[in-house]
Amino acid sequence: MFSSLRERFTGHLRERSRRRARLVSKDGRCNIEFGNVERSRFVFLIDIWTTILDLRWRYKMTIFISAFLGSWFLFGLLWYVVAYIHKDLPEFNPSINHTPCVENINGLTSAFLFSLETQVTIGYGFRCVTEQCATAIFLLIFQSILGVIINSFMCGAILAKISRSKNRAKTITFSKNAVISKRGGKLCLLIRVANLRKSLLIGSHIYGKLLKTTITPEGETIILDQVNIEFVVDAGNENLFFISPLTIYHIIDKNSPFFHMAAETLLQQDFELVVFLDGTVEATSATCQVRTSYIPEEVLWGYRFAPIVSKTKEGKYRVDFQNFSKTVAVETPHCAFCLYNEKEAKAKEKKGYDNPGFVLSEVNETSDTKM
Repeated sequence: MFSSLRERFTGHLRERSRRRARLVSKDGRCNIEFGNVERSRFVFLIDIWTTILDLRWRYKMTIFISAFLGSWFLFGLLWYVVAYIHKDLPEFNPSINHTPCVENINGLTSAFLFSLETQVTIGYGFRCVTEQCATAIFLLIFQSILGVIINSFMCGAILAKISRSKNRAKTITFSKNAVISKRGGKLCLLIRVANLRKSLLIGSHIYGKLLKTTITPEGETIILDQVNIEFVVDAGNENLFFISPLTIYHIIDKNSPFFHMAAETLLQQDFELVVFLDGTVEATSATCQVRTSYIPEEVLWGYRFAPIVSKTKEGKYRVDFQNFSKTVAVETPHCAFCLYNEKEAKAKEKKGYDNPGFVLSEVNETSDTKM
């Protein structure tokens, strides 16, 4: 009992360690880390817009709140300095005829409140700048302009983050597993993809990359070597009518990297199949890319997908997503090479072949019958 538990636990750890090695996760995130980058991180501040958009929401909201609070407090200090230099504060005991730069600033708190009211254009009317102080007028103009810039940048960044096509990509889903079975008399690798929205992706294009470690004839080891994988549907791989779930397939022929794999050796292979779907969002005209990946444990040999589209009595088409990733076992050749040889053998049976060594000789027939 303990040995079986130990084996199961060891297999689970082995599976986890292998799954961690994948480059692209199932939801499309890239698992890659950059080390010893020579260029300074200051280059990310040059393209501050993209840097802000790529940040997670918690960091973005922290920067958003810090930018407003920091600017309010900074200008609050400046307003306090102006009042201090002009001796408008109560501790200086200004005379009755004294005209302050800003009315009703009595300390740092009131200066902060005036900074807040100025930048967000609340304008309660209790505190205001007078015409006696040019410094205060200049500071008012500067804070108003800077406040508009901060508001525009932060609101634009949040709006762009919300409307990014990455969120649209979350409504495109791939099947949990890929399957290998016969389709149209050919051995194919099949993947199912579905659009969860009724709005289409315009100009959709689907393709794949097989990532594996290869050794060149010169002895160089290339990690994450990329091999193109062509995926098609019955109407091609471009301009898909993506209103219902589609089953895309890759034909395993002599030019396919899967040609020399077999059902018995599939799990021993070391590869990662990354599938990409590019398209344009119909509502926003923004480009969108969806990606996922499959490792050998997620490729099922000898299965096909269960049907999910049916027609109701009312004449509507119904898609049952409960069977979206469900597979059914079917009779499948255990390798593409065997299927290819089987077809060749059947084709030869239907043909005749000339024997080059055969020589036709004439025979004179004599009759022994005498009349």
